[in-house]
Amino acid sequence: MEWNPLKLENQLCFPLYACAKELVKKYKPFLDELNLTYTQYITMMVLWEHNSLNVKTLGKRLYLDSGTLTPLLKKLENEGLVTRTRSAGDERELIVSLTEKGVQLREKASEIPGKIGACIDLPTEDLVKLHEILHKLLKQAGG
Repeated sequence: MEWNPLKLENQLCFPLYACAKELVKKYKPFLDELNLTYTQYITMMVLWEHNSLNVKTLGKRLYLDSGTLTPLLKKLENEGLVTRTRSAGDERELIVSLTEKGVQLREKASEIPGKIGACIDLPTEDLVKLHEILHKLLKQAGG
């Protein structure tokens, strides 16, 4: 049979897209308990790691543009999880910082990776290799 470059199952992007979509679905019940969307959750993860970042760096870490990040940060601020303030050194720079409530949410969220891990039936070595490959691909794709 001749190679068909437009056949869906021959595409690298499709299984990546479908797996990501299905995996994010698995997060939903756990994130609903925290009143977070997946994108809000990964934003909080970066902030739990750094406590405070400028919006540009946060967007770069998350591969999100300002059109997606701005309303997300407004929602997190309205929920009392973060604050957004202008940098004292450069008023053009917006700094996002965790509030005490945002810091406390980390403890509740700390159970989620284990719960998600329990949903994935792959050997650890496969998961490690997949993680490495995806990061290589992301780096090559411009990330």
